Amino acid sequence: MIEFSERVEQVSISGIREVFEAAGEDAINLGLGQPDFPTPEHAREAAVEAIRAGKADAYTSNKGTLELREAIAAKHARDNDLEVDPADIIATSGGSEALHIALEAHVDQDEEVVFPDPGFVSYEALTHLAGGQPKPVGLREDLTLDPAAVEDAITDDTAAFVVNSPANPTGAVQSPEDMREFARIADEHDVLCISDEVYEHQVFEGEHRSPAEFSEAGNVVVVNACSKAYSMTGWRLGWVTGPNDRIERMLRVHQYAQACASAPAQFAAEAALSGPQDPVAEMRDAFEERRDVLLDGLAEMGLECPTPKGAFYAMPKVPEGWVEAVIDRGVVVVPGDAFGERGAGYARISYATDMETLKEAIDIMAEATDAVR
Repeated sequence: MIEFSERVEQVSISGIREVFEAAGEDAINLGLGQPDFPTPEHAREAAVEAIRAGKADAYTSNKGTLELREAIAAKHARDNDLEVDPADIIATSGGSEALHIALEAHVDQDEEVVFPDPGFVSYEALTHLAGGQPKPVGLREDLTLDPAAVEDAITDDTAAFVVNSPANPTGAVQSPEDMREFARIADEHDVLCISDEVYEHQVFEGEHRSPAEFSEAGNVVVVNACSKAYSMTGWRLGWVTGPNDRIERMLRVHQYAQACASAPAQFAAEAALSGPQDPVAEMRDAFEERRDVLLDGLAEMGLECPTPKGAFYAMPKVPEGWVEAVIDRGVVVVPGDAFGERGAGYARISYATDMETLKEAIDIMAEATDAVR
């Protein structure tokens, strides 16, 4: 009989993917977090030019090209008021790999990792794969993560906690005061704060601040990617940055698991980060408009939904049977418990689709709402 590792047996297929794969070809997909905009043309062209010139044929440095890391460092100075040395950046295969190597490098067997519940599906799975113990923490009524709840969850066995703002699946945006508190908690308890900032440019209300701005003891690492800001999900290009000693340990995992991020994607990402930022603002404005239309539709259905202040997700409270009724009518949404036990009774709706399709989906969701009441 074939035996598999206990770590892998603790991990199941993502609930997001299960719903997506089960949907018919003609279904309206409000399940995946994938922008419906094209990758900016100047980023595409940079990759094409690199391929034609033979620049993308070989391995790059394990950490990524110096030019890309310099562009990432310039982005952090421009957008986050952070001075980052290019030597303290690793280009990764999307934000997913950045999360993976951060946990692998810092979590010992059976150490705890604290993260939001409901929260992004990878946090629990990657904790198991690192040999750690997941410790999910519930959210406030507005679906933000309470620093006090995180601090209460920390024990002598805690290795790290994860902050995600703007958040998947909730669309919540943490306040600057919260981010300052997360940095304090990491420093005072000497645990790692992993700040997942992949949606930082999709903020409609409030502002994005990184706990790395406030850290004094070097206990924060930042995970980011080009996937959402530049509609580059398929390019699989992300990065992680933090203090050099932490980066060097993460590099040990990265160099054996990945060697280096895709070379063509690195050239595209460098151009995206360094070139015109107009596409980023245009996407954000479009998502905000769609959010408002969706919230109006949910309100007309009588569904309670905390206002998502960022990302491109809404997470309304829904009656029993609602998700199944919506999917049966041809609209893919994700049940809230796919994101953690405390997500039960909610559904995640992605509005990363065009307005006409979104309005059609809202009409279908209204029909489903009437049917289950």
